[in-house]
This record gives sequence, structure tokens and C-alpha cells, in this order.
Amino acid sequence: MRTPAWRARADTAVFARRWRQELTRSVFVPMDSASLDVFLEMLTTMLDDAPEAVGAALVEAHLADPSVLAATIRILDDKAVAARVSTGFAQALRAATMAEQERLNAAVLAAHATAERALRSSESRMRAVFQNAAVGIGISTMDGQIVRVNQAFADLLGYTVEHMSTLRVPDLGHPSDPPHMWQLYEELIAGKRDFVRLEKAYYRTDGGVVWTDMTSSLIRDEDGAPEFTIAMVQDITDRLRLQDRLEHQATHDPLTSLPNRAMIAERLQRIFDHAGPDARVGVCFLDLDGFKRINDTLGHQVGDELLVTVAHRLLACTSGPRRIAGRMSGDEFVLLVENPAGPAELTSLAESVLKSLSRPYQLGQHRTRLSASIGVVESAVAETSPAELMKAADLTLYVAKSEGRGRYVTYDADRDARQAARYELAAAMPDALDRREFSLVYQPLVSLADGRLSGVEALVRWQHPVHGELSPDRFIPLAEETGVILALGRWVLEESCAQAACWARDFPDAQLSVSVNMTVSQVHEPTLPADVDKILASSGLDPSLLVLELTESAVMDNDSAPLRALADRGIRLAIDDFGTGYSNLAYLRRLPVHILKLAGQFVDGLSSASVVDQQIVETIVRLAHAIGLSVTAEAVETQPQADRLRDLGCDTGQGWLFARPQRAPEITELLRRSRDVADHLLQH
Repeated sequence: MRTPAWRARADTAVFARRWRQELTRSVFVPMDSASLDVFLEMLTTMLDDAPEAVGAALVEAHLADPSVLAATIRILDDKAVAARVSTGFAQALRAATMAEQERLNAAVLAAHATAERALRSSESRMRAVFQNAAVGIGISTMDGQIVRVNQAFADLLGYTVEHMSTLRVPDLGHPSDPPHMWQLYEELIAGKRDFVRLEKAYYRTDGGVVWTDMTSSLIRDEDGAPEFTIAMVQDITDRLRLQDRLEHQATHDPLTSLPNRAMIAERLQRIFDHAGPDARVGVCFLDLDGFKRINDTLGHQVGDELLVTVAHRLLACTSGPRRIAGRMSGDEFVLLVENPAGPAELTSLAESVLKSLSRPYQLGQHRTRLSASIGVVESAVAETSPAELMKAADLTLYVAKSEGRGRYVTYDADRDARQAARYELAAAMPDALDRREFSLVYQPLVSLADGRLSGVEALVRWQHPVHGELSPDRFIPLAEETGVILALGRWVLEESCAQAACWARDFPDAQLSVSVNMTVSQVHEPTLPADVDKILASSGLDPSLLVLELTESAVMDNDSAPLRALADRGIRLAIDDFGTGYSNLAYLRRLPVHILKLAGQFVDGLSSASVVDQQIVETIVRLAHAIGLSVTAEAVETQPQADRLRDLGCDTGQGWLFARPQRAPEITELLRRSRDVADHLLQH
């Protein structure tokens, strides 16, 4: 998020000058430029700690015109601060208006009383106060007949003074009048109260509406009996409009104009606060599938246009008094249903949304399609809470995306409990990386020809503080889904290369390579070659001792240029679990691949008398060698398997027969023993 200009101490004076320029363009300011700069620089230092005081100070400095506030709001970068400045401005303006009205009221009442007692001896003074007042003033009798108004009141509503004097107080009613207003008026003319103050709207003669701060006071005769009422009105239309705009900005998404997360949360809380014993509530929580791809390839402007179109379609699907559509963040939206007829209403709504969003989008010159995933939750209000409801919807959406996208999934408590556990792991992963809860073990790769330790494969483990040690199959898919895989993968590569460089320095004759697994996301990252370069340079590892293991899908789906860039650096590339995907040896001839790692199920087949499995392995090894690739067999568990693989020409074996994954010190000990044996043989 961009830091507002006034928060940089060196920019305070610059910001104050910009503020002054904005003000002087909009309204006359009763200060010279130098004095105004000093004043605004002082207010700038108060924006963070006391924004309400800034608004009040503007009014106290006689900068009370609405244009001053509007100009101030325009240059502020922070909506929350702008809202608080507006609040302080409005409160100070209201207080100043009240003080002015009270002074005028006192003057009018005093003048009127003096006129009555002194037989109108100061009529001219009262007339001057009445006629020249900046606020509207009207006097009416106890039966509601308006007997006199000043020019300001007549101008405010578009009447002539003479016409207004023919009207009655009820003629100036408005549909938005508070329900209790007329009761207060009855109490006023009955003498039960001396004044009434409230915000009231009036119709103008041109059909427009003006909002006022209205105070109506009772004038009594010399015996204390009610005689007249005097109303004083101050136009507050601009202030209310500005307040409405600020409130709308605080509760609505600026791009789509849908209710934002804060308003959805408020609406949901209101449903729970006013729910009856049998009330129900439903939520459809949806996420656009593939939006990031569209945003990245076609640009953010097209992405924004797409979000606006999605918002329009969601509004069409949620028309009705019990439904509301909102944008939570990014490409996440929520549909809230109050008192649904049952789960069927929610699933029907989800189906209509999926159908609507799947229609083509024409975005300028681009025509595209889009799908969405939706998590659907319907529940009795008494059985849940707003936080639990949204959490269930979020988890259910997560299931919908993991099950293939372009679909809706309804809430299931047992399934979501399992999903919550996965979600918890996913959420904990970034902090776990910072806390160094991840560690590496290394599984040896052995030459089948002579039993020599030729390399190790780095395997990551998570030492979870609650669940203990977790294997990669528990968290790598989650890391891939959440994007944490990029940071985790980089850490694995850094640690592996640093450790391999240590072994290369301590045991140079061993030429021990280290294999590191790369996921699809990592391979598709454009900066991968440059990142690998930096890691190799930092660790000092010879690139020829690094093997990057890729899945078949990562190799086939990826542009070969980054892979060739890695191979050109001397790094070897291996295809992991070969034979389980859809790659073929003919295609591999065109790719910079050096090693095939034969999937474990082919090795399992060698334990039986299956001729077919042996022929498959033999064919793969022969064809791989023909195009210059070496073959590593995975999951070798028995000596007969190892013997058969050696006889079939397989180069390297990996599995529990040779060694289980071990910590770095244990690999170091293996290398030390191997060196000692070699030295002993040389000596004899």
C-alpha cells in the first residue's frame, strides 16, 4: 500500500503547499499564502494522530465552506483519515451553526419580547436581525399558520416571502420526516417543551430537495402562554452529500460498486442480531477460475473490466429483497441470502451463477470465457455464528477448487473438518518457513555396476510443532496450491546446494551430485534460471553436481527455452517417475533431459515372473541409452530387483535396499567410510 505523502517528514511542507493550492483554487481563503502555508503545515503534522482535530481547526479558522472540505478530501490518500477529518469538520460546523442559531434565536426572541413590552419601540432592530440573518427564519401561530418568513428561508425553498406566508407548517412536510417529528411539534405548541431540533428535508418549488438543520422554538406571551413558534433552518445538503459519499466509499468496492467485505460483515451481523428462533441464512462464496491468467496476459485494465462485468451478472442473479452480492477481495465474491427457503434455494442460486458467469465475455477486442468455483453453506442462525459461517463457506470453496473448478460444492461437516486440517497446514506454512521448521534428508543414489555412492536426492520434511514430522505428500500439494512452493522450493535449493558444496570440498573425489525436485509452479517461474545462477554462485557448487528433477507434466507443458538455459549452464535435468505420465522417448530427444528416473511400479514388476514388465524396463533402458540418457530406478527394495536392473542395463538405483533417507551428517559418514576404504585399497 502506498504511504500517504504527509507521513514522510521531509514532505510535510510540500504536502502543505499542495493543500494550499487545492484550497485556493476552490474557494476564497481569508489568509495570505505564507500564513496559510504555516497553518496547513501545522495541520499536516496532526493528520495521523488527530484527524478530527484537523477538520475542527479548519472550521475554527473560518474555512468552513463545503468546498474547503471537498478540496481537503481530494488530496488525502487515506480514506479512513479523510472520513475522520470530515467527521471533525462536520461536528465543528454543526457546533458553530448551533452557536450562531442560538445567538440569532436569543436576538430574535429578545427583540420580539422587547417589541411587545415596549409597544414595538425597537421594531426596526428586530426587522434588521430578522431580514439580514444568513439562516432561514419563519414564525407561525399556534394553529400552524406561517405568518412571517425572512428572505433567506424563502430563497432556500424557492418561494417568495409573500407566498410562504400563505402556507401552513404541515404544508412543508416531507416523506423522510422522522416519525416522531409531528409528535414533538404537538408537544411544542402545547407548551410541553420549549424547542425541538432535528435534521429535516424540504421540497423546493423546482422539485428538488434541500436538507436542513432545523430548530423550532416556542415564544410565550407575558403570562407564559404559547403564542408563536419560530423556526430557524440551516442548509446542510452539501455536508450530507459529502457524508453519504464518504460512507459509500467506506462500505462499497470502488471498482464494482458492490458492497465490500466490511458491509457484508455488517449485514451478516445484523441478520444474526435480529434473527428469530427459526431464522436461517445462506452464503455462496465464489472465486473466479483462471482470473490471474487473464489479468497477467491481457493486462490489469482488461482484468478490471472483467470484474465489473462479473459484478453486473451477479447482481442480476441476486435481485430480490433477501439477497445481496458483494466483493470480498481480488476475484472473490460472496452472495448472502437471508432466510432462504432451504438448501435448494442456495444450490439453485449457485447453478444460475455458474451458468451466467460461463457466458462469453467481450472485453474490448478480447473475447474470453471464465468459470467459477462456489462454496455453498445454508444453516440455521441459532446453530452458527457469522465467523463460523464464513469460515465454512471459505473451506467449502477450497474443496470446490480442489475438485476440479467450474462447480459448486455444498457444505459437509465431516469433509470440511478434514479440509480444515489441510487449510490449517496451508495457513501455517509461511510462518513455519520463517521459523525454520523445515529440514532436509538425503536418500543415496548408488551405481548398480559397482555399488559406489554417486549422488543423493534431497527430500524436505516438516517438523510440525503439533503433528510431528510430516512427509512431502502431506504439504507439498498445499504449498503448490497456495503459492508457498516458490519460497519453499527456493529454500530447499539453497540448502541442498550449500550442503553439496560442503561435500564437494571435503570429498572432491566422490563427485557426489545432489538431486532437487522442482514442481510445475517452480518450472513455470520465469526467473528460475537466474535464481539458480545466484544460488550456485552463492554456494560455490559446480553446476555439473546439481540435478533438477522435474515431473513429466512440467517438462511437456513448459517452454523448452528455460530448460535449455539451465542445461547450458551444465546443470543436469532428470524426469521423475518416468512412465506414469504421457511423455515419450521420441519427444525427449528434442529436450535437454539427461536422466530418466524409472517409476517404482516398473521396479515392483521385476519381483514377479512377469515377462512383460521386464521387457518394458529393458525397452525403456535401451531406448534411453540410444538417445544419450542414463536411467535411475526408484524404489529398489530387494537384491533380486537390483540384480535384474543391473542385468537390464540400468545405471543407478535408489531405494531402501541401499539406504533410507538420512540426515546430512549420516551422508557425511558414508562418504568418509567410502574414502577410508578407497585409501586402504590403494595402500595395499
